[in-house]
Amino acid sequence: MQLIDIGVNLTHPSFAGQREAVLARAFAAGVCQLLVTGTSLAESQQALELCRQLDADGQRLFSTAGIHPHDASSWASDSARQLKALLAEPEVRAIGECGLDFNRDFSPRPQQEKVLEEQLALAVELQLPVFLHERDADQRLLAILRDYRDRLPAAVVHCFTGEKRALFNYLDFDLHIGITGWVCDERRGTHLHPLLREIPSGRLMLESDSPFLLPRSLRPKPKSGRNEPAFLSEVLREVALHRGESPEALASHSTACARRFFGLPAIAERTDDDARD
Repeated sequence: MQLIDIGVNLTHPSFAGQREAVLARAFAAGVCQLLVTGTSLAESQQALELCRQLDADGQRLFSTAGIHPHDASSWASDSARQLKALLAEPEVRAIGECGLDFNRDFSPRPQQEKVLEEQLALAVELQLPVFLHERDADQRLLAILRDYRDRLPAAVVHCFTGEKRALFNYLDFDLHIGITGWVCDERRGTHLHPLLREIPSGRLMLESDSPFLLPRSLRPKPKSGRNEPAFLSEVLREVALHRGESPEALASHSTACARRFFGLPAIAERTDDDARD
């Protein structure tokens, strides 16, 4: 059984000095490929470098490059050129993380919208998929996407935590949906449980968003309190439960979906002998 983690913040300082071990645990747990998330120009460059350092064969680690709405205020006159250069690298498979965050408003909303539109224009020009962030801004995000969607190859709303209205609107826009350990949180994620059945196979992908969003249902819990890609199997278990399908079936179609979306190479299944090596 193979899994693809479409969102891991491997550049996060909490992984410093431990990235090789984190990846080894992920591979042992069946996570065969990972997308390292870029959230600023500097972190997108670091994500690309980590792919090259930690995956010399270029088969398992890939990245995104973009400006998170929290960092929209950092956008400058030369940002589009710098981002375009990153997007030309073969390891970089999507634009993002980009979008709108009207929950924390770390950057002014007009600036968030401007920077999102700049990145959507790049996605259209380069015909790359988009890795989207949205918090408390689904209606505005859809209004902006309306002018670009027909020209975009694909887009995923990563770490979806919204309500039924937002989900159905995103699906009507032919968007993909990324699900994280938020669904394992009995305090704030249970509203997602009945919605999981509404996401068609071929539009659903799984992600750890590590080191954030440690699945609260995970047993035993790591002493560090830090999430890892190896724990994606717990997200798989929870999502499969509420979709009424087997973990194997969910792994099969969500992995195939991620592979198509990001244009990833096929990876041979690990054998028991591989796991012992």
